[in-house]
Amino acid sequence: MNAVVQASGLGKQYRRTWALRDCTLAIPEGHVAGLVGPNGAGKTTLLRLAAGILTPTRGTITVLGQHPGAGPAQLARVGFVAQDTPTYSRMTVADHLRLGAWLNPGWDNHLARQRISQLALNPKQRAGSLSGGQRAQLALTLALAKRPGLLILDEPVASLDPLARREFLQGLMEAVAGQGLSVLLSSHLVADLERVCDYLVVLVASRVRVAGEVSDLLASHHRLSGPRRDPGILPAGQEIITESHTDKQSNLLVRTDEPVLDPAWAVKPVSLEDLVLAYMSQAADDRPASPQRLKVAS
Repeated sequence: MNAVVQASGLGKQYRRTWALRDCTLAIPEGHVAGLVGPNGAGKTTLLRLAAGILTPTRGTITVLGQHPGAGPAQLARVGFVAQDTPTYSRMTVADHLRLGAWLNPGWDNHLARQRISQLALNPKQRAGSLSGGQRAQLALTLALAKRPGLLILDEPVASLDPLARREFLQGLMEAVAGQGLSVLLSSHLVADLERVCDYLVVLVASRVRVAGEVSDLLASHHRLSGPRRDPGILPAGQEIITESHTDKQSNLLVRTDEPVLDPAWAVKPVSLEDLVLAYMSQAADDRPASPQRLKVAS
C-alpha cells in the first residue's frame, strides 16, 4: 500500500499547549478520505502539517513519500484549500489565475480557464465581490490547476449554503474522476462525507480511533439490542464501541468481522453518522482506546 499521508507519533505544540500529540496514521492513495472529529481533536493542525504550513514539534509525517514543504517541487504536488477559502479581495479572477501560473511550474492554464468558464465566473470581477460559493470554487480551481497528487481541503464548505455545498462537492468529484488525484477532506458535515468519501478517519483527542474504507467499516459495525446482559460474556471477536443499558434492555454498537449469530440480539446495520458519533463520543477519554470495551454513559 502506498500512503499519500503517513504520520508516526506526530505532535505540534504551541508554548505549553499541544494542538496535536502522538498521532499515527496512514492514508492510502487513490481515495477521497474524510477526516472527522470533535472540535479540538487536531484536524486542522494535522492538515496544515501535511500541507507544509506548519512543522512538527515531535514525530514524523510524509506526504507523497516526502517531507511536506521540502521544496518547490514537493509544494507543487499538494493542493490546499483552507476553511475560509482564501482569495485576494482586490484581485480579479483573472489575476488569481495569472498568480497561480506564476507560482506553480505545473500549472494547467487550460483546466483553470475551462473551470472558470463552466462556473460562469467573470474573469474581470474582483474576488471580494464574489459570493461565498464562488470564492470557494475559485479557490478549488487554483488548487486543481496545480495538477496536484494530493488535494487537502479543510472544512471548505462549512460556511456555504446547501446549494453551494452541493455544487462545490460535485465539482470536486468531477475533478477526482478526471484527474485521478487523492483527496483528504476535513468536514463536520456527515452528509457531505457520505456523498463524496470512500475512506474515513475519525480523529479524537489527537488519536486515530478508526480508519478504513467506508464500505468495510459499515459492514463490520452493527447495532445490537436485546435483553439486559453483561457485555463481558460477548464472543472475543466482538469489540464493544459504545453501550447503554436499562433495567431490561442492552443496546450495543459492536465491531466484528464475523456474523452475529446469537438469536437473542436484534441486529441492525449502522449508518455513517452512527459510526462517526460512536467514536467521537470517546472524546472525553484522552487515553488510547481499550481493545475490549469503550463505554458511553447510559
